[in-house]
Amino acid sequence: MQTITIKDGKEKQLLRHHPWVFSGAIDSIANKDEVGIAKSVTHDGSFIAWGWYDPKSHIPLRLLSWKEDEEVNDKWWARTITASVLRRSFFFRDKSTPTTAFRIIFGEADMLPGLVADVYGTLIRIDISARVAWDHKDLIVSTLERLLQPAMIIVNTDPAFCAVEGLSETVLFYQNGGYFTPSKRLPPIRFREDGLLYEVVPGKGKTGKFYCGQRDNRTAIEPYCKDAVVLDGCSHTGAFTLHALRSGAAWVDLIDSSSTSLKQSLAHVHINQDADIIPKGSRERVNIIKADIFRQMRIIEKNKYDVIILDPPKLAQKKSQADKAAQDCKDLNRLAMEKIKNEGIIATFSNSEAISSEMLRTILAWSAEDAGVEIQILKTLLQAEDHPIRLSFPESEYLNGYLIRVIR
Repeated sequence: MQTITIKDGKEKQLLRHHPWVFSGAIDSIANKDEVGIAKSVTHDGSFIAWGWYDPKSHIPLRLLSWKEDEEVNDKWWARTITASVLRRSFFFRDKSTPTTAFRIIFGEADMLPGLVADVYGTLIRIDISARVAWDHKDLIVSTLERLLQPAMIIVNTDPAFCAVEGLSETVLFYQNGGYFTPSKRLPPIRFREDGLLYEVVPGKGKTGKFYCGQRDNRTAIEPYCKDAVVLDGCSHTGAFTLHALRSGAAWVDLIDSSSTSLKQSLAHVHINQDADIIPKGSRERVNIIKADIFRQMRIIEKNKYDVIILDPPKLAQKKSQADKAAQDCKDLNRLAMEKIKNEGIIATFSNSEAISSEMLRTILAWSAEDAGVEIQILKTLLQAEDHPIRLSFPESEYLNGYLIRVIR
């Protein structure tokens, strides 16, 4: 273990429990090649926190504990993972719950850097975006297995961070106490969210992931979709569509750039129609469109849609990309405001930490001005409660949105 001294003036956020220390904030370090637990101190030697140092990470020092008398070891990891899972115990306490898909670890928001874990029914999917989490993957897997006894655990490295972290794009399969290589394509895993049925295919493809963070927002659009013509933009595997159909939508167009995701959307419609969860004939009221949302919004006809849902992929991976992301977001929302019916409803989202709720609100104001419309904010939309926002780590607020009415 070594001691890392932080530059004078760079310690303020760290003392407020922000967990990231970039190389520019480090004043001195005894051994720049030594990976592992390190003690961070101020320029005058005062304790800040225990952290994990790895020079190959784009964030070389990630702080873990601000308790000087705490030993950060394997027991700390197991204890912190357990605490994160138990904070979500209300999701799996009742076996008859209408929701069996939820997040049990949300990275730094749960004091576990670069680590996300979701439960999809009997499957746990782990996504790793930092070397420190990769170094502890076996402990993470064994702890989650002990706590929840899943049928299978999948470990994925996040491709968005592999290059900057020096990790390979990898998928590991774990079952019955060991890793294994599937001999053939694994069957889908079925689960429920808010009473609706979904499936994921274990692996790294588009249909191997489900976004639990939109849970409450999907329910929020239902009252506006009865008898409505709906556009589900960036539909992924059709979760917003299922909520629209359940509420009695007259028609839903789904737009996504992935044909695999669109096919899975149709499968979800069939599954829920066969189970009498959504109305009979729902499949005949759904149309899929493989397209880029930005191009497609320019050619759709005006005054067709009563409801438009805009849930684009992450437009900015980092703050330096915020200006371009804001311009793209403004463009997309302006087009939606120009095309939607008078008094129509738009549910619009940003999945980028670089675009805050306040910034998105400003973007919507600019979009409305350019489109020549008035907008009313009906609801502020946020990530679900199993994706908590840690106030000392504002980057954990990654999803925000608004439900708005457009008036011409």
